[in-house]
Amino acid sequence: MPRLRTGMMLALLSLSAMATAAEPAQVAGQLLDHLQAGRIEQAEAMLTPQMASAVPADTLRGVWQSLGELQQRGQPSVSAQQDLQVVSLPLRFAGGAVVAQVAVDAQDKVAGLLFRPAPPEKAPPPPADAAYTEVDFSVPQQRGALPGTLALPKGKGPFAAVLLVHGSGPQDRDETIGASRPFLDIARGLAAHCIAVLRYDKRTLVRPQDFQQPFDVDDETTDDAVAALAALAADPRIDGGRVFVLGHSQGGMLAPRIASRWPQARGAILWAAPARTLLDLLPEQNRHLFAMDGTITAQEQAFLDALDRQIAAARGDAPVPASDLPLGVPQGFWKSIEAVDARADARTLRKPLLMLHGGRDFQVPERDWTLWQEALKERGDVQWKAYPALNHIGVAGSGASSLKEYAQEGHVASQLVDDVAGWVGEQR
Repeated sequence: MPRLRTGMMLALLSLSAMATAAEPAQVAGQLLDHLQAGRIEQAEAMLTPQMASAVPADTLRGVWQSLGELQQRGQPSVSAQQDLQVVSLPLRFAGGAVVAQVAVDAQDKVAGLLFRPAPPEKAPPPPADAAYTEVDFSVPQQRGALPGTLALPKGKGPFAAVLLVHGSGPQDRDETIGASRPFLDIARGLAAHCIAVLRYDKRTLVRPQDFQQPFDVDDETTDDAVAALAALAADPRIDGGRVFVLGHSQGGMLAPRIASRWPQARGAILWAAPARTLLDLLPEQNRHLFAMDGTITAQEQAFLDALDRQIAAARGDAPVPASDLPLGVPQGFWKSIEAVDARADARTLRKPLLMLHGGRDFQVPERDWTLWQEALKERGDVQWKAYPALNHIGVAGSGASSLKEYAQEGHVASQLVDDVAGWVGEQR
């Protein structure tokens, strides 16, 4: 991993918002032209003042050089997300394929830049001899249905079922992160244990038009998850009295909230769930990545200082545009998610809980695991499962975890899947 951690360092948005830039794809193309030709100062001149402060020319040069020789560009696509236009452009470098996401504001300035590993090709269907099948499943919602997949065991039902709730940002039904698909692994693994699993595409991915007005964490995650639980339980192939919610990362933090809003839920599984707010974790995540080589450069410290100012603005009372806030996410969303007290929600939820934590998780570190244990120590219906070798997405490895690890294909550890299946089986 180079000194400049491309994923976090240049992260722009998980949700973001809509703009009126005339030709955003041209702006993105021009930025890449400058970078490819080594015209770093011209590229820097295209950035907003906030972006230029966080990512000066030396940083931009280092990020681009770390990707290797650019071999091919694909066709750009543009999505309107509140006060920004986000251009996604497939790129192939000597070292592999990535997707460049360039956020362009109304003044044709670049407000954010993110290089993400290209998603893997579409997952192959289950083997013909698998103990389950996969069928399309639509999650009904007044704001618009969400497409999903139900992994359904073969044989006579009705079956116990698990709903998978994503982490932060636009996520597909497999929760594709780099070269891995943790939700695909979980769904098929549990289905092989005779447990039905529903996974669906997140609204921020497939219906970004629903977020052109102010929105909160319930609009973004909770309401759709509650609707999905109700639809899953109503399916005649499912045992409506044994439906569980499994939330990962931000979804884990919200799992008690979701389960409390659909009282029929049998229990909740919190996997890599933050015990603190996301704005508490963002500086720690970035500092971890910057410090992996033992030092934090002046440019990296400037980024951390700018992030601190953005977090303070997100928490403040004065209105602030999304482009000046962490990850380009609107202030109303940050206010709503800051108001979530996940530990209190879990304490008061009168349903059994399964807690899962990876020892190599730098995004939700050991401190949060300890806070969960302290918060729930009085409850006798909580099971705790820790996996020292697993990272944030349940993939085994060694040494300190980093964003580079996500670019390598991995699979959720079978032990974690087996533990979830065993716990579900105990909840009669």
